[in-house]
Amino acid sequence: MDKINILIIEDTKSEEEALTSVLLENDYNVVGVATNYTEALTLFYQNKVDLVIIDVFLNGQPEGITFAETLTITPNVAKPFVFLTSSKDRQIFERAKLTKPFSFLLKPFNELEVLYAIEMAIEKFYEQTNVFVSEEEDTVIGNNYLFIKKNSALKKVAIEDIIYIEVEERYCNIITQKERFLVALSLTKIISFLDTNKFARTHRNYIVNTNRISEIILADNLIVLEGNHKVNLSDKYKDFIRKFKILK
Repeated sequence: MDKINILIIEDTKSEEEALTSVLLENDYNVVGVATNYTEALTLFYQNKVDLVIIDVFLNGQPEGITFAETLTITPNVAKPFVFLTSSKDRQIFERAKLTKPFSFLLKPFNELEVLYAIEMAIEKFYEQTNVFVSEEEDTVIGNNYLFIKKNSALKKVAIEDIIYIEVEERYCNIITQKERFLVALSLTKIISFLDTNKFARTHRNYIVNTNRISEIILADNLIVLEGNHKVNLSDKYKDFIRKFKILK
């Protein structure tokens, strides 16, 4: 499991420290802190950033908006971002709004507002892909990651790290190398958004990452996965093994 990487753009030390503290306490990763436009661009391109929290005014100028404008006009670099500001200037707000931020928070912020803003920004950003919300956990499915809510924060799970997925009553267990997640999604719904070249259904109760298969035991209708995980193989779903040239 990877933590969600957040870049902070904030030139007031006390505000940056307070924000960093909130993020770290809630299991987010702060990849860097920029105090001006140039630093922000450098850190953004040097790091894997999932979300940016941007102070509108940097050194007395609306450089935060300029940074957001740069992101919105640059192909293939779009990331969700949230504005923070103490300004009540309507013209500044109108300019900031044109960059289509995912949230706009007024200082002084409180912890819950920041956490909600992050969650909403991730969900809205991936809305063009798919967003699933359950009472227990929120699950956002992107092209390469799942964002799953646990407690007060979102966890970033690389899809390639999933070993297998198992039905548990109305829920699905997603098993990765290091952790297990329970989500309120059906197996049929999940597999419709996974790459069928990498994931295959082996049984009505299981989906496996075919790259994580260690052994296929046809005589026992059994698949052994990395970490010695074992799942059932039913006759109905045996077609996927044809792509394997060697069966152990």
